[in-house]
Amino acid sequence: MQPAPDARLFAPDPHMAVSMRGLFKRFDEKVAVNGLSLDIPVGSFYGLVGPNGAGKTTTITMFTGMLVPDAGVATILGHDVWMDTARAKRLIGLMPQADEIFTTLTGMQLLVYAGMLRGMGRAEASARGNDLLAAFDLTESANVMVRDYSAGMTKKICLATAMIHSPRILVLDEPFEAVDPISSANIKDILVEYVATGGTVIISSHVMALVERMCTHVAVINRGQVVAAGPVDEVAAGEDLEERFLQLVGGRHGAARIAWLDGGANGEQSQDAQGGTQ
Repeated sequence: MQPAPDARLFAPDPHMAVSMRGLFKRFDEKVAVNGLSLDIPVGSFYGLVGPNGAGKTTTITMFTGMLVPDAGVATILGHDVWMDTARAKRLIGLMPQADEIFTTLTGMQLLVYAGMLRGMGRAEASARGNDLLAAFDLTESANVMVRDYSAGMTKKICLATAMIHSPRILVLDEPFEAVDPISSANIKDILVEYVATGGTVIISSHVMALVERMCTHVAVINRGQVVAAGPVDEVAAGEDLEERFLQLVGGRHGAARIAWLDGGANGEQSQDAQGGTQ
């Protein structure tokens, strides 16, 4: 089956941080992304939200050059992701997941390794590594193997590896998952400062309150397509973003009545009655 023609399929906007047109990806019989088009402005703090399986992560892996789409095009600051892959990737800092890094390296070794992969000399990578460790409150753990880091510390070192080459665009998939409130606040402050310098942050998240509070723009993705996109206030349309999200993607149903789930005295009485019949 070929992807359906997308009426919005036109040339990507070279002035956007990320511009996607008609992205399509199928895995066997499942269509993960179905003709998705979206523009992400330079200097925005952009949230990508959607239900599980909506296509957010597949979209991210395509526009960052990690996965080739079946159809469509994406550009990073005007550079085609698949025709000019090396240049496009240099402009992006993609935060790895915990299972995608070398946990038998120390925090400092991991940052130096990430910097040298980006073409830095060891001295520059070490200097930037020290700056990042200090910014993320990881200096005391610089020589500790990452496998011994807590979940929050691991998130921070993963983010630091994405930032070491000073990218124009940061792409973060669930950056606050399993992160304690103090670490979360620290990460937020660093990201807000990065955007203030002209950088672009793109985050995928399930936490609507966080997106509403931090992001300037949001795109709601459902079934592989964008169902709403723009400044957060416009997408929310005067409502709480989470409520608006539920309206857009559907799926909410009435509270199920489970006969045996009784938080009152009736449940205890029922158990006593059953005990008496044994």
